[in-house]
Amino acid sequence: MELSTSMHIAQGIHGIAFGMVLFLIASGLNVIFGMMGILNLAHGAFFMLSAYFCYQVIAWTGNFWIALILAPVFTALVGIFVERFFIRKVQVMGPLGELILTLGIAMVILGGVKTFWGTENLAVAVPPVLQGMVSLGGMDYPVYRLFMIALALVVLGIMGLLLYKTRLGKIVRAAVSDREMVNALGINIPVVFMLVFGTGIWMAGVAGVAIAPILTVFPGLADQVGMYAFIVVVTGGLGSLKGAFIVSIIFGLLSSYGVQFLSQLAPVLMVGFMALVLAIRPHGLFGVKE
Repeated sequence: MELSTSMHIAQGIHGIAFGMVLFLIASGLNVIFGMMGILNLAHGAFFMLSAYFCYQVIAWTGNFWIALILAPVFTALVGIFVERFFIRKVQVMGPLGELILTLGIAMVILGGVKTFWGTENLAVAVPPVLQGMVSLGGMDYPVYRLFMIALALVVLGIMGLLLYKTRLGKIVRAAVSDREMVNALGINIPVVFMLVFGTGIWMAGVAGVAIAPILTVFPGLADQVGMYAFIVVVTGGLGSLKGAFIVSIIFGLLSSYGVQFLSQLAPVLMVGFMALVLAIRPHGLFGVKE
């Protein structure tokens, strides 16, 4: 295989790997919005917080796999606490109150990580079993990048099974359609929505752990990747997992090939694509006009 062809294929797989991580974050954001109607401006901050938890758990245990399990759970517990004691209190104020509150929560999380971990970049090592390269059609490719793709697919498969093949998933979907009717059946809707919020944050937490060995851990993660996740959600259509998936892959490829061919314009390619889509379809590729 020619060097240029191998490079293009490698960049494509890089883009898909980054796109799958973006989809993990964006799908968590979409789950929260689709099920609860909350546009969580703190979602990127929770993603960053999980990366810091990952660093800390590895510092304590020296084990990436323990961090992969515990860091998203810790982050989800923080999210559940925030939903239970803060977001639920301001829902009577409507979307504006939720937006202001979640923006404030993002600032508190950012201040907290700077206080506890400082502002320097913190390195997270790739676990030994995922180090090295694997041969793909005569081309060497990092094992960890393939692991990121597989991890995202496993998490999304689990979420699909939970939402569409379990009793809890049926309750959640029914509560979205007719909250009063489900409440009349004796099901505690606030608890259901609290679990939905925690699940969405957990998905962002998994993405935070996955990306930590690639980008390192620093306070700017919330802005850098969190902004991309919001662009994905808006471009794909609020509440549309299908739209988030397609746009995440497109954005991953734009980012990867943009760095290779148009390095100076790479940062604005995604914003340009979003502007083009919204100019044609103001509600996003798969958004529904209310």
